[in-house]
Amino acid sequence: MSRSQPQASSQPQASGRSLEHPRREAIRLEDVLHALSDPMRMRVVRTLAEETCELSCSVFDLPVSKSTTTHHFRVLRECGVIHQIYRGTAKMNALRRDDLDALFPGLLDRVLAAAALQEGRLGGDRG
Repeated sequence: MSRSQPQASSQPQASGRSLEHPRREAIRLEDVLHALSDPMRMRVVRTLAEETCELSCSVFDLPVSKSTTTHHFRVLRECGVIHQIYRGTAKMNALRRDDLDALFPGLLDRVLAAAALQEGRLGGDRG
């Protein structure tokens, strides 16, 4: 009797804990826009957009409580803006740029450009 080999997954393996993410087809424009409407969540997205690798939640120094930071990451994940995966004890984050660009071509780039212009115009905190 032969045993079948497990199929290799294109997704990195997570630890025993997994987080729910919407399938690409389930991501809705109004949910993405809602997620991006908050200055703290926009700060997270802008930081992730500048990086080519995953970032741990601990990298983000948001001026809000830990529970509020957790809430912002959950909103971004549940709306399909970011992908989160556990690597050991760290929760790693990546922007779902490919999914967002496929569904809403140009949206993310335009929102990021507008946020940069706003920061230049108003100065102060990134958000």
